[in-house]
Amino acid sequence: MYYGSFDEFVREYLRNVYRRRIDGRHRYWAGEWWRYDEAVIRLEALWRDWEHLRQDPATGMSVWWRDHADHHMAALMDPDGPFALAGEGEANTSWKGDPPPYTAPPEGMFPDVRQEPALG
Repeated sequence: MYYGSFDEFVREYLRNVYRRRIDGRHRYWAGEWWRYDEAVIRLEALWRDWEHLRQDPATGMSVWWRDHADHHMAALMDPDGPFALAGEGEANTSWKGDPPPYTAPPEGMFPDVRQEPALG
């Protein structure tokens, strides 16, 4: 695993490469993304798919963008998606070219899987 948790993946990778204007009308996001069950499930799937596909030097990243990132991010940012009730304001919006807002989840909510003891 390159990223130890999908919180690290969201914080360090996804939000820095998936920059969109988020205005609370056309696209939605929640800085506290971890409060939304659907978002947590989709973002964890994105992380796990990325971890697998990054190892394919031929088309892995293209497949990840086409089949995973663009699909899930469109669903997450949709006006009827899981963040639709997040509200506007600085905590949930961003300017064109800026990363989506981010608020750290509570300590220990998403432990680093690289630090889990090996079974056996």
